[in-house]
Amino acid sequence: MTRTLLAVDGNSLLHRSFHASARTGFRTPDGRPMWAVRGLLQHLVAAVDRVCADAVVVGFDDPEASVRRDRWPTYKAHRAPKPHTLEEQLLSAVEVLREMGVAVVVPPGLEADDVLASAAAYAPTVGARTVVATSDRDSFQLIDEHTKMLRILNGGVDASPLLDPRRLVLVAGVRPDQYLDFAALRGDTSDNLPGVAGIGPKTAARLLEEFGSAAAAFDDAAGDGARCTRAVGRSTAHKLADPKARETWQHNCRVMTMQPTAELGLDLPAGVGCLPLEVEAVRATYARMDLHVPTAVRALTGAEVPAPQPRDVDAGWVPRSRRMTMRHPPLPRPVEQASVQETLF
Repeated sequence: MTRTLLAVDGNSLLHRSFHASARTGFRTPDGRPMWAVRGLLQHLVAAVDRVCADAVVVGFDDPEASVRRDRWPTYKAHRAPKPHTLEEQLLSAVEVLREMGVAVVVPPGLEADDVLASAAAYAPTVGARTVVATSDRDSFQLIDEHTKMLRILNGGVDASPLLDPRRLVLVAGVRPDQYLDFAALRGDTSDNLPGVAGIGPKTAARLLEEFGSAAAAFDDAAGDGARCTRAVGRSTAHKLADPKARETWQHNCRVMTMQPTAELGLDLPAGVGCLPLEVEAVRATYARMDLHVPTAVRALTGAEVPAPQPRDVDAGWVPRSRRMTMRHPPLPRPVEQASVQETLF
């Protein structure tokens, strides 16, 4: 039977939980903020249950260094500093997951996205398949015959779509192998990556439907541009012919490409990174976070928590019968109604 490796984007899911659960203000007895970590643990159990995972790895961004920012200083440069409570919980999440026995990867200079890409590259080499769990659209590029994406949306894991190559076409209008081109043409404002001038999502999808790749579209625009003109109009074809347009696309492709080079430390054939986890470790963690322990134990350890047993039961006890008295007088017998015809006539 083919095993399933669940690769979780820890940064993405913890960020979602940080904002979604901030009103709870949940903290441990020693005062440490934990509401985002608590939400991440809930997502983890639900995702393991949803995809029937046999192994789990959770990836986080390196908080100290970034190869992408070093190479392209404008990358994510517009983002405000993270709140202190978010930074603290990112560190706490790594600690809590590792104490529980989950494989956690914080790749030097890389991001959680790169952990997902590395997991998707690793799984087929050991006869496994991958499900990546994230809310980040960049992971669309990882979907293939061996990899599906559980895209976490509002409503949690159970309300989120599980995307394969066919479903991605319905969602994004492009194939997985075209998604990097699509995203590079469109740009990504959240990462401070402007798209190609004049190219929005609909135009990008039309170009890729016509040419199959962005490179082919730029080649046509640099020539007579006849196909580009038929596909997206003369004005857009003229913009694509500008060398700066191609440079923007190439720059975005380089930044957006996920690196499948992170050291995961997994060995599924040898059981490294595989479920089940230790029952007591899971029980202690979820109890400390005031979460439902039986569900976590069942999902992460495979053990069934026994139902509470009755205590101090007197086997000979029977309910005492008593005479029932009427609290209210009986209602009067209803008067027989006349027929409709008699009433009307």
